[in-house]
Amino acid sequence: MKRAASWPLAPTVQKVETVPLTSLARAGGCAAKYAAGRLETLLAGLVPAEAEDLIVGLDAADDAAVYRLDADRAIVFTVDFFPPLVDDPRLFGAIAATNALSDVFAMGGAPLLALSIAAFPEELPTEMLGDILAGADERVRAAGAILAGGHTIRDEEPKYGLAVVGTVHPDAVWSKAGAQPGDALFLTKALGTGLVLQAVRDGDAPPGSLDAAIDSMVELNKEAADALRPFAPSAVTDVTGFGLLGHAHELASRSGVRAILEASALPLLPGALELARAGVRTGGDRRNREYVSGYVESEADPALEALAGRAPLPVELALTHHALPPPVEAAAYYVVSEALTNVARYAEASAVQVRVERSDGRAVVEVADDGVGGADPSQGSGLRGLADRVEALDGSLVVESSPGSGTRIRAEFPCV
Repeated sequence: MKRAASWPLAPTVQKVETVPLTSLARAGGCAAKYAAGRLETLLAGLVPAEAEDLIVGLDAADDAAVYRLDADRAIVFTVDFFPPLVDDPRLFGAIAATNALSDVFAMGGAPLLALSIAAFPEELPTEMLGDILAGADERVRAAGAILAGGHTIRDEEPKYGLAVVGTVHPDAVWSKAGAQPGDALFLTKALGTGLVLQAVRDGDAPPGSLDAAIDSMVELNKEAADALRPFAPSAVTDVTGFGLLGHAHELASRSGVRAILEASALPLLPGALELARAGVRTGGDRRNREYVSGYVESEADPALEALAGRAPLPVELALTHHALPPPVEAAAYYVVSEALTNVARYAEASAVQVRVERSDGRAVVEVADDGVGGADPSQGSGLRGLADRVEALDGSLVVESSPGSGTRIRAEFPCV
């Protein structure tokens, strides 16, 4: 992942400085998406295609279409583009590409080929479009795919995105319609990018909040998807323009279940909650609230509702059968999520056990695997970050691992 420091926030040529990309956009990023409620009405008038090998199409619509080629291969196909939400062209290209690629990862696939979709004013320098393409190409390559061409038209409002083709096994497609009662919900990214970007436009962003948001916006969901594969998640979706509540509603309704979100457990970007409490709202906030208004019961802080109602960039949402006994602190969810990710990435395990206990004012979280590969997850940078998080909570973290005998990750911290 490219760190924020690698992406120049200020334009690099004089013409870009005098004509910021965002000044040409009526709505930036996924805030420009067609309202979810209107989209449902539009799609209701279309007759879904009937084809034996169309695994995922319009009935019911998902993050991407999936078509079976043979018994072992299927293609995942998606398209996504939007107007600029930052002024730096290279960064805009990287964000737009990351957003489009996320749909393929959310279906359990691996990106293979991408084509650019671009609209651009002729009055702006072609170097800007070149920088957009360069930023996109870097993210496509990092995802293991190839940017092989595209199509560009003239438009007064800049827009950029990708059409992406990926591959997946027909029996390993991740749908948003398979959630089961008792599943636990995991978010692979923090919420709040939309609020931070709005605060940047308003000149009120807290120090450091933009850097964290940029890190999140250009981070591919590739590693998160790879970490999930050994656990055969029952349902996965990409959380973008309709917000966490909008996408959770789609997942729950199509699965025939009810989703319960614990507001205090939601992972948030630095400064996001403070901005929400200060009344900052994104362009899509009203439309997203209207979309879910008849389906959501909430007793949460209105600021947390605002964060859940709008997350404009990809956040991969997964449900697995490692259900956690409520109630536990938000930190326990973080520990389990990070531990599972590291076990999957480094331990090459075929079986994992998760145990969460809460008693006598202490929370104990333990993740143990059978250590088939004998790899040591303590070598992963993710666990070093986990240790810092647990220590910040006055807790302790123990990692025990040896080849052939498995790995045990145990965190214990106050939970009053």
